[in-house]
Amino acid sequence: MHYHSLGQIPSKRHTQYRKPDGTLYHEELFSTEGFSNNYSLLYHANAPTQIVQVGDPYSIAPKTVHDKQLKHRCLNGFHIAPEDDYLHSRKPVLVNNDCKIILSAPRKSMSDYFYKNADADEMIFVHEGTGKLLSMYGSISFEYGDYLIIPRGTTYQLHFDTPDNRLLIVESNGPITTPKRYRNEFGQLLEHSPFCERDIRKPVDLQTFDQKGDFLFYIKKQDNIYPYHYLNHPFDVIGWDGYVYPYAFSIHNFEPITGRVHQPPPVHQTFDGCNFVICSFVPRLYDYHPQAIPAPYNHSNIDSDEVLYYVDGDFMSRKHVERGMITLHPGGIPHGPHLGTVEKSIGQKETRELAVMVDTFRPLLMTEHAVGIESGDYYRSWLPG
Repeated sequence: MHYHSLGQIPSKRHTQYRKPDGTLYHEELFSTEGFSNNYSLLYHANAPTQIVQVGDPYSIAPKTVHDKQLKHRCLNGFHIAPEDDYLHSRKPVLVNNDCKIILSAPRKSMSDYFYKNADADEMIFVHEGTGKLLSMYGSISFEYGDYLIIPRGTTYQLHFDTPDNRLLIVESNGPITTPKRYRNEFGQLLEHSPFCERDIRKPVDLQTFDQKGDFLFYIKKQDNIYPYHYLNHPFDVIGWDGYVYPYAFSIHNFEPITGRVHQPPPVHQTFDGCNFVICSFVPRLYDYHPQAIPAPYNHSNIDSDEVLYYVDGDFMSRKHVERGMITLHPGGIPHGPHLGTVEKSIGQKETRELAVMVDTFRPLLMTEHAVGIESGDYYRSWLPG
């Protein structure tokens, strides 16, 4: 990300910055990779270290299924049942040591607690629902099609406008960034990038809650949830500046890269993660070579697992696609368009598909949640008839 500032900050970092009553504000350096990478400086009304009580942790480690079968799989994502609580609603379905792919259908806002993921950066894709992401950096409104990028260690709340919400969440054990090839040496997005800084929505409306009481935090660390009670409201920041903060980017603002012949998936890349990438498939014009075949060619993906989350629209390479469906095409066996879709695509001018793809460079494991929503015969969907 690029530099941003909100609220009131001193003219010089690491110097005295006092409240109107003469006492000091409490400076906090917030970084996700020690002191060697991007960071922000936040100025709290109260010390952010005052713990009142620590509760007993409980495990949320995914229960993986070590299925030795190498086959294509399909999950019916909207079969994940809604739950009232946001944290309880988060159901990991595909996981490895680098990332977790999670489905969530929360009904209620986080009104009586705050959440901090100290394990991973988070990408939350909003499939259904509207609301606000609240954090110590300010607020960000979100709606259908938004990616919310939340750096690890950020204390936040999600407030929803209605009980009808569907989220795709990816946890990353490394920072989630924009692709390096789309940035110059100063971090600015280049002219050929499919999006630019104007498309990125940063926190606004910083409100300072200088309140004492009993504030419940749930902190995730090493796949455990730790209940913490703090003396001070976490959103007591008077001002901040730096390069680390949550932000939103709408998939509808991704400008597709097209060509005379079919373009490979890297042109759809939107984010980099730790040994994985996130891509956006959006409505776009088809290839314009007179003999172009718009449908993708068969692909023998040996080095990665491909996960496609179907959002909306018609998919020229797949039959019987439903909203919220997830397909897993594991590394080691080829995949491609369903029979008949290649010929059908010839002469078509555009596609209206909308999807999020996660390509991981290490194999993914299914979880018990995934087994419960799997369509078992998907691997046979390439057969005639």
